[in-house]
Amino acid sequence: MTTQALRSPALTVNGEVTAIGDVSVHTTVLDWLRDKGLTGAKEGCAEGECGACSVLVARAGTDAPTEWTAVNACLLPIASLDGQELVTSEGLGSAAELHPVQKEMAVRGGSQCGYCTPGFVCSMAAEYYRPGRTCGAGDHEHGENGFDLHSLSGNLCRCTGYRPIRDAAYALGDPTEHDALAVRRHSPPPAAAPTGIVSGEAEFIRPTTLDQALTVLADRTDAQVVAGSTDLGVQVNIFGSRPALTVAIDRLEELREFSFGPTEVRLGAALTLTEIERRLAGRVPLLGQLFPQFASRLIRNGATIGGNLGTGSPIGDTPPALLALDASLVLASARGQRIVELAEYFTGYRQTVKAADELIRTIVIPLPLAPMTAFHKIAKRRFDDISSVAIGYALTVTDGVIQDIRIGLGGVAATPLRARDTEAALINQPWSEETVRTAAAVLAAEGTPMDDHRASSAYRSAMLGQSLLRFYHQEVSA
Repeated sequence: MTTQALRSPALTVNGEVTAIGDVSVHTTVLDWLRDKGLTGAKEGCAEGECGACSVLVARAGTDAPTEWTAVNACLLPIASLDGQELVTSEGLGSAAELHPVQKEMAVRGGSQCGYCTPGFVCSMAAEYYRPGRTCGAGDHEHGENGFDLHSLSGNLCRCTGYRPIRDAAYALGDPTEHDALAVRRHSPPPAAAPTGIVSGEAEFIRPTTLDQALTVLADRTDAQVVAGSTDLGVQVNIFGSRPALTVAIDRLEELREFSFGPTEVRLGAALTLTEIERRLAGRVPLLGQLFPQFASRLIRNGATIGGNLGTGSPIGDTPPALLALDASLVLASARGQRIVELAEYFTGYRQTVKAADELIRTIVIPLPLAPMTAFHKIAKRRFDDISSVAIGYALTVTDGVIQDIRIGLGGVAATPLRARDTEAALINQPWSEETVRTAAAVLAAEGTPMDDHRASSAYRSAMLGQSLLRFYHQEVSA
């Protein structure tokens, strides 16, 4: 694929087509917007943890052709939005005519110092326009208007003004039929634009087909693949990483497969976690437990399941659950495709069997699913945190005897791993507290946990054993 731009890179910002211009390919959306005078979005952390930089992008929806999706502008390179549509807090309303979200935030005291407010407004607007939002009885995390507070889980208020922010969210009605952003949902989002941008010695390209992408990777094994940029964006912002070649794969249709049954579930590697969550709609209960605990909605709107596996991190949240589900990966290269069991995929700290010229194409989960599953995440915060320990369980019990058991672990070794010794201690044994207590001692000795700033080795081991006991008691009391 040529590295020269096929067209002048540009995107639509608040309804106006704007040229990206002569900027570094590593320039973030946030920095680019602020250089354009759109200073509502702020930099609070540069890691995707605070939401002060939140903006809206037009993405393909699950309940409508287009959904306005909130993302972290501090993580995305501006080159990745070539040809796309973006709305900032300035584009939602004006001082003369406030947007309904802005109005509710103002009249209910949802803005204190104001630093975080534009980000809250954008995340709140994404939920305001969510097609699946319907009125209901409400609970401690949902308003009677159907507003899901988890949509704001990636936005932090340093003034601790959460109650009036919640009040503003719960006071929102439905968009009017003349609301331009609501009407926009009925038309498809922009197609992926073929992009080729060079700045200095760095290059950004967006292939339009999987074959093109694989050809690039075959020629340039030093290429940095990027999808949601929730990992690479941190490396660029915090650690100064400047890949010579960045290849965007998030819009490749071949990597966005989704199918369910009858013998397997197939999840395209470039699907975001939010897309998978909504398309599965609870049909894989283990993943249904995982998703709300994975970072924040802002991160899940960008992070892909392939990216979480591709980093090879021992503390990623999806590997323990997918190991328990006995998942396998389809790896693709210009040489062809191969299938690798996830249990054989990780080889060392951030090392995998995936070759430099390969991409994860599809994650495959066999059916039927185990009837008893759970995902336990032990972290310092309930949401938007990195795991100290993560455990996935999948269990089949017949006539009181354990017929099949798979346990996936994260955070207790250099790689995610199956708890093989514990599985062996449980298989063909009675599903009883005595059996589980014996196996819990085995589980506590699995892996090689270490001391770090998140948890001690002893704590991690103790949490493994306690997790199995918790799983047992939750199941027998269900």
